[in-house]
Amino acid sequence: MRLFSQAATALAALVLGATAMGATTAVANPYEKYEGTTIVVSWPTNNHFKVAETLVDEFTEETGIEVEIDYLQYLKLRDRQLLEMSKSDGEYDVVAWVVMWKGEYVNKGLLTPLSEMYTNAGLVDPDYDIDDIADAYLQNGGVVGGEKGYLPGKSGGLYGIPFGAETSILAYRKDILDEHGIAVPQTYDELAAAMTKLHEAGVPALTSRGATGHQVTAAWLFHLAPMGGRIFDDKWNPVVNSPEAVKAAEFLRHVAKTGPTGISSYGFGDATTAFLQGDATFWLDSLKIAALSRDESRSKVNGKVGYALHPTDLRCGSETGGFAMGIPANSKHKEAAFLFIQWMTSKAADKRVVELGGDPIRISTLELNPKDFPEYPVVAEQLECADPDWRPLIPEWNELNVDVLGQALTQVITTDDPVQPIMDEANEKIRAIMEREGYYVWQ
Repeated sequence: MRLFSQAATALAALVLGATAMGATTAVANPYEKYEGTTIVVSWPTNNHFKVAETLVDEFTEETGIEVEIDYLQYLKLRDRQLLEMSKSDGEYDVVAWVVMWKGEYVNKGLLTPLSEMYTNAGLVDPDYDIDDIADAYLQNGGVVGGEKGYLPGKSGGLYGIPFGAETSILAYRKDILDEHGIAVPQTYDELAAAMTKLHEAGVPALTSRGATGHQVTAAWLFHLAPMGGRIFDDKWNPVVNSPEAVKAAEFLRHVAKTGPTGISSYGFGDATTAFLQGDATFWLDSLKIAALSRDESRSKVNGKVGYALHPTDLRCGSETGGFAMGIPANSKHKEAAFLFIQWMTSKAADKRVVELGGDPIRISTLELNPKDFPEYPVVAEQLECADPDWRPLIPEWNELNVDVLGQALTQVITTDDPVQPIMDEANEKIRAIMEREGYYVWQ
């Protein structure tokens, strides 16, 4: 794969220049000075990155840059990356982070601003077309320092490029809906009614994450945004006990009661398996389910699945999440690292990675192959209202996510206790954490 076959000549003009009009320009190799360099890449052991590994040998063949990949399960990734990036001489040249870690990494001075790379004409492929990358993914995974510290804005800067990014869609069993005379739900009211009807017929409805901690919080967040809820108002006051937030929690309780048995112990993998093995009718989570449904080594439902937009309630607001890649501030090979990130997220590589079963980040990729990838038109439309503020990407989020909300929402789905007092208590705990961290000193 020659991603830079046309770019090389253009870069030659930028780097070497023409001494006079009409002068002959030599063809440059933008990778030549980095041949023999070895970079170390920190990646998670999830499906997108495993299939992307196939492209690494092609990158080395084209560029001469060697790549060593350090794989870790994603829940262990943050601690290892923080350790390496905090050293004066760290191991990593490229790190892939879950989007909620970006603020912490920048706050601690651990990442290289990509503006350092984009000012070097010899590094930047003029055909890269960053505008083709979905805005919601770029903002969510790579921009830090704008509004609220993690959204776009004049004070923001680019620190990463999305890779393995995602939004949420609705997947459904076409055969089961046809059998029970259920139309594809477009709103939450329609979805709730369909779940009740299926449950009364003895058919498990919506699979979901539900395990205590970040999994059950993620499940609630999928419903919070469309129902008009937020974690904070615009002055950092927690509002997880608002009518909208309570409604989302009550809906999640309905999911647990009408879905597959055992949702309160489900992580992402368990929820996925339930759908792929035919033990659930609906999936309302990451778009990754589409590629997994086509994998006949894991799926019993290939050919039976349809895709639709994330249902709306008060508004449209699907997930933004997944991973982005950037360069540690202590990387020893920043320029070679940038070339790797640019190559892996280029138009040609994006098309190749989806052919292998990975997730696209580019609009131009989503516009291709609707026959082979029936979810792509849905995803392209969904991204128009994907919410970059789906969760607060602040350093404190891990504590709020796991220790407060992850405990409260477990109580919601495992008991019949009134939901409002549960969320009131969580709200008070969140406010205490935010006060401890200095969020109200200007008030």
